[in-house]
Amino acid sequence: MLQTTSTSATDAIPHAEGVSNEEFRAAMSRLAAGVVLVTAHDPDDGPRGEDVGMTATAFMSVSLDPPLVLVSLRNGSRMDDLLAEQPLWGVSVLSESQRHVAGRFAMKGRVSDRLLFEDIPYTRGEVSGALLVRGALATLECSTEQRIEAGDHTLVIGRVLAASLPSGDGGPLLYFRGRYHQLG
Repeated sequence: MLQTTSTSATDAIPHAEGVSNEEFRAAMSRLAAGVVLVTAHDPDDGPRGEDVGMTATAFMSVSLDPPLVLVSLRNGSRMDDLLAEQPLWGVSVLSESQRHVAGRFAMKGRVSDRLLFEDIPYTRGEVSGALLVRGALATLECSTEQRIEAGDHTLVIGRVLAASLPSGDGGPLLYFRGRYHQLG
């Protein structure tokens, strides 16, 4: 999950285990992570529903047989609430040229997701109905298998129902030390 680098008085207070939020964030920011856009369609939001998106860096492969992936969602976030009800969702593995997509869906206090998707080329997943970003390095369509509460996040394990490689061009978008980067 994208973490902000701002600090507050509570960040410096150690947890019972002795590591402050600030120390933990600093240590974890040294771990480079790929950037994905997680999407789902909310059929209950308006007459035709609404598409929802969220940038994530806490995303990984879990199993080959069956094909499973995991994404970590902040408890109470719009995506966490939606995936508690909607079992189908999509993932677009963003390329280095899609930094603007990642930044747009990582903003706090952002406008409607409908406006955020407005000028981004996408297709709708045939299996999940979720929006999948065109030009992504890979796209996955998933169905939630399990939800695990873990601290202030929920780990959502999804079975991959469909996968495609829409673009072989460019490298991955990475997140390292609180900023987006590219290989090389």
